[in-house]
Amino acid sequence: MSVLDHPNRNVAGPLRPLSRISLHRTFFLATTIAVTALILAAFADAVQYWSWVPWVVLPFACANALWIAGGATTAILGLIERNTPRVEIEPDWRPDNQTAILITLCGEDPKPLARYLTQFSNGMATSILHSAARVFVLSDTFQADSIAAEEAALAPLIESGRITYRRRPENTGKKPGNIAEWLETHEAAFDFMMVLDADSRMTVARVAKMIWQLETKPHIGLLQAGIGLVPGQSRFGCHQRNASRLLSRNFGRGFAAWTGESGNYWGHNAIMRIAAFRVAATLPTLSGPAPFGGPMLSHDFIEAAWIRRAGWNVELDPDVMGSAEDAPQTFQDFFKRDRRWCQGNLQHLRVLGEPGLHPISRLHLILGIFSYLAAPIWLFFLALVSVKALAIAGLLPFVLVGITLLVPKFCALADAMLRALTPWRRRVILRAWFSELGLSTLLAPVIMMRQTASVGSVLMGRDSGWKSSRKARTKPVLGLFEALIGLSILALSLMVSSIDTLWLSPIIISLISAPFVMRILEAPK
Repeated sequence: MSVLDHPNRNVAGPLRPLSRISLHRTFFLATTIAVTALILAAFADAVQYWSWVPWVVLPFACANALWIAGGATTAILGLIERNTPRVEIEPDWRPDNQTAILITLCGEDPKPLARYLTQFSNGMATSILHSAARVFVLSDTFQADSIAAEEAALAPLIESGRITYRRRPENTGKKPGNIAEWLETHEAAFDFMMVLDADSRMTVARVAKMIWQLETKPHIGLLQAGIGLVPGQSRFGCHQRNASRLLSRNFGRGFAAWTGESGNYWGHNAIMRIAAFRVAATLPTLSGPAPFGGPMLSHDFIEAAWIRRAGWNVELDPDVMGSAEDAPQTFQDFFKRDRRWCQGNLQHLRVLGEPGLHPISRLHLILGIFSYLAAPIWLFFLALVSVKALAIAGLLPFVLVGITLLVPKFCALADAMLRALTPWRRRVILRAWFSELGLSTLLAPVIMMRQTASVGSVLMGRDSGWKSSRKARTKPVLGLFEALIGLSILALSLMVSSIDTLWLSPIIISLISAPFVMRILEAPK
């Protein structure tokens, strides 16, 4: 019996020709396999003796090689597609359909949202959307003081009729349940719905463009916008925005090219045809207790897979113009969100076998799962090499892995430099690129350790929950966990071989310096 019940699959629009998409997918698969084979051949040749250990490691090495090769290939494809014309709205177009703009929030600071909605509603009142779109704020806030602050901040917008505000007394089903309840009472009045989070920021022009795309392409059931980041308040936030500005544009183009009509949904900054979303409006709870049972935390991937299974296209418009969100400004918030995503993505193991899913939809689920499994696999591999349980001769496998990891960054640099029109702009791009490269390299071991801990926590049965009002009794020293791990690796490597300490030094330095680096990056910009 299926883990999740099947929705009725009886509505669909015509699918667009797939010749170009097929070419992109062929390139993606062939290049990914070729790069993976090259890395594995170098690994096999570098193994000094084949005991049972290398044979155990080989499938894990293959999985991680596929992971990084797929990322590199996607970036290369994005660079190849860099001259693809940007979709532009027709100048004389006026919307024929009614669109609901749904903004979900649950305990977030309402003041930034109120400021954004004031600006957005002013712009919408003088645009072609003034009579074709309506803003709904759907709240699941549950703390009394937060409710009072939320209602006070939004009161002028509610009283002026610029938004329709509704707070549920019980947040059954969390965010998906909130949207499902709205559909029960409002879907007849609207053709499309756009979903935004409390920290989403979309311009009126971008919303209009996405409505136009759905009206002119009846086969699209869900259209996901590319997402940039708003300016950060901390140095860590600025680093994330810098990385997004450099990497997202090119990588998103490549991702859109090979996923084609079977793209994905990231939970917000997306517009849906209500007729298509009906099949995913109610997602049953997974059997058994959390973390592998209960409500699906990463529901957006599942909703996209269900919509695609029903015959509708799910597409990505990779343009980030007019589409952004806020990023966590502290490491605590960043790791808390990442832990929730880890649990949600690992829950997808329960639905991989669902009948009728498109192969690319299954691949999205696998990629989401592996985005967290990759970290413990890397750590497992490094541990075996450092204690000589896996004897590797030469640096070629590590060099190939390093080059493959750098390909997306070099492709992004090439794309940005080709767009730069002045020497001054090129210098700015180079400074930003080297800054991103240095900080991401320094933080990579920290992220690896945290994600390994997250996977271990899920496997031990610990539930992260959706959002909780509980506060930690004690606040751990920032970076202490990473520093202790780094000191342990240093001591172990010195006991085994001083040469191993040398090649492990980038990881050791990153971990030991984590308390200082993280404190510096959390400071206001």
